[in-house]
Amino acid sequence: MKALVTGASSGLGKEMAIYLSEQGVDVVLVAKDREGLREVQKEIQTKSEIICVDLSDAQNCIDLYKKVGDIDILINNAGFGATGSFTETDYITELNMISTNICAVHTLTKLYLHEMKKKNSGYILNVASIAGFMPGPQMATYHASKAYVLNLTQSIYEELNQEGYDINISALCPGPIETPFIEKANVKFKTKLMTAEYVARYAIDKMFEGKYMIIPGGNNKIIRFLSKIVPDKLIGKIVYKMEQEM
Repeated sequence: MKALVTGASSGLGKEMAIYLSEQGVDVVLVAKDREGLREVQKEIQTKSEIICVDLSDAQNCIDLYKKVGDIDILINNAGFGATGSFTETDYITELNMISTNICAVHTLTKLYLHEMKKKNSGYILNVASIAGFMPGPQMATYHASKAYVLNLTQSIYEELNQEGYDINISALCPGPIETPFIEKANVKFKTKLMTAEYVARYAIDKMFEGKYMIIPGGNNKIIRFLSKIVPDKLIGKIVYKMEQEM
């Protein structure tokens, strides 16, 4: 089997690539950080390739698809966040976030799903977030982007189910993870951070089991349940207090 992992130079993407390799899967490591990719590649046990590319550019996503060719597993992990009041956060940064968190996921999912349908097999794991279930004051664009990924994945899952394809698409919805994301987003959380290794291994195992909604950690499962029954306005107030600018 062969997997393409975006955002593979550190954090969750790195750990997922390593775990896939431990299971005998060849991997294509994709990110902007070439040196980071090279360091990850040293830990890969199977065949590997590194591709340094900025996925916020839609044409780069198309070029990546054409270059890599056929794969069995697509891990859409690349993404980032930023914190601050919506009127004060940087406009260009937010557009790049939307391009990376949404457009890249959308483009790569569509392109590779076409190929997977032809052979009626494959796995797609889209990294959303527990944030996708709720409003996110102080991280409005990030929460909105993850809601898009979550809803897109849920919708495609049902399309594949109705059409009878033997293709699995999953949405990974973790809470805060101890990765470089935290520092880059300039945010701190009042909740305990999960390790990237734990989330990666849990996610890959559940993906292979065919689970379409993957929520690691008991606390996150509780948050998901509460998001269904607690009024959105109250959730917004709670989240505002949880996500504070550093």
